[in-house]
Amino acid sequence: MKEEKYHRFARWLVMAIAFSALGGCDWALFNSKGQIGIEQGNLILISIGLMLIVVLPVIFMTFWFGWRYRESNEKATYTPDWAHSHKVEVIVWGVPLIIVAILAVIIWETSHSLDPYKPIESDKPALNIEVVSLDWKWLFIYPDQGVAVVNELVIPENTPVTFHITSDTVMNTLSIPQLGGMIYAMAGQRTQLNLIANEQGEFFGQSGNYSGSGFSAMRFTTHSVSDEAFAQWVDKVKQSPEVMDFAAFKQVGERGEMVNHRYPIYPIRYFGQVEPDLFRKVIGQYVTLKDSQSKVVAKHGDADAEE
Repeated sequence: MKEEKYHRFARWLVMAIAFSALGGCDWALFNSKGQIGIEQGNLILISIGLMLIVVLPVIFMTFWFGWRYRESNEKATYTPDWAHSHKVEVIVWGVPLIIVAILAVIIWETSHSLDPYKPIESDKPALNIEVVSLDWKWLFIYPDQGVAVVNELVIPENTPVTFHITSDTVMNTLSIPQLGGMIYAMAGQRTQLNLIANEQGEFFGQSGNYSGSGFSAMRFTTHSVSDEAFAQWVDKVKQSPEVMDFAAFKQVGERGEMVNHRYPIYPIRYFGQVEPDLFRKVIGQYVTLKDSQSKVVAKHGDADAEE
């Protein structure tokens, strides 16, 4: 008996420790600070609520049937020959079908309204930011402002932001959980993500896709500021004497050295000038290689055909 009590106490203690550890979790997904993030959070809650219409009764009836039809309960109806009920069939199949139909409509609508490529409607023009995933850091190019920054993202509040995303290394994912969804960054390709910050603040940014030993260092802070503060920040970056041309881009893209068996977070770095069409050049270095290989293959194919 004592040993059983100790085991029971140990189980409850482990559960208490596990639940207390959850207190340190940041529910960023449900603490959204942007229009897209709020709509995505609502979609998740609606979907969970609809599914619980089935899940909760099933869990309840599992315990209720076990208690109701226990061997010692002589009041329970004993029907060993029962095999079918039209009412049960209607409930078992009808309710899930209705829920699936409702979910299908909701998902169809939100798949279009929350399309990451769809521009956000606003009185303000969108801010264009070109994002390049590197080992293991993020490069943010502001083509309209003519500046570039490594591992820091600054945007004006209540202004749509259109991210043009690519990678100069393996596939990665740009993720700012409190502002909305994420999308992949792939070498030789350009993806797009439209987000907006509804208020000022600092929001955690990261890579949402494992990309190697330095993956954990791919973190940055997104600063949502006023229009005046954003203009001041741009002027501050323009004062940097560094120029982000293709040679500097390749230098920044180097992995660097490990410290205590891990890659440290790359420090914030400002570039006061940017080479025109640098983003397109980053993508083009892979597209050109692919085209040249295609031409070589086609040439050999023609030669073989002539033979």
